[in-house]
Amino acid sequence: MIQLEKINKKIKGNRVLNNISYTFEKGKVYGLYGINGSGKTMMLRAISGLLRMDSGKVIIDGETLGETISFSPNTGIVIENMELLPEYSAKKNLEILSKIKKIANEEDIRRALKRVGLDPDSDKKVKKFSLGMKQRLNIAQAIFEKQEIILLDEPTNALDEDGVNLIYNIVKEEKERGATIIVSTHHKEDLEELCDVILKISSGKIVKETIL
Repeated sequence: MIQLEKINKKIKGNRVLNNISYTFEKGKVYGLYGINGSGKTMMLRAISGLLRMDSGKVIIDGETLGETISFSPNTGIVIENMELLPEYSAKKNLEILSKIKKIANEEDIRRALKRVGLDPDSDKKVKKFSLGMKQRLNIAQAIFEKQEIILLDEPTNALDEDGVNLIYNIVKEEKERGATIIVSTHHKEDLEELCDVILKISSGKIVKETIL
């Protein structure tokens, strides 16, 4: 469970998160939508621990970010402007990441790459990937350790129709596994077939909740 308790954040005098309180329940898919700059990405950063709050609390399964834990545990994240190591292949990138927590094995890595439509046996370096291939790899790194929380910021960016459908299927599969998934986009229609709950974000606030 993810609990936001009156979280506030200003950046350069601009309030990007404005007194938000909300609870995200385990095993559901939540969609965040709103225009660019509405606060969607900042909320994901807050939940992941990449953004420290000015006030309020972010509580993950009873643990408070910035107090009892530094970062959200068991969390896979795709965030804007993400870049993996350009000089290595997709598989090598995941192998390097797997050494941090040591919970994913070779088969987990291969399966994640296949699920996003990448060849685990390819030696092609990430620097030669198209934008769509890079986005597929970003998704793979968010799911290969079977994380309990998955945060996806504009996950269908740079993907063609087949890629979009593939990512939608992965979200559904991860929900069935029991993960809590939060997907951010400025296209509400992308969320309606995926989500249990859709939250409209505006000026750093949740202004509307739609339960599907």
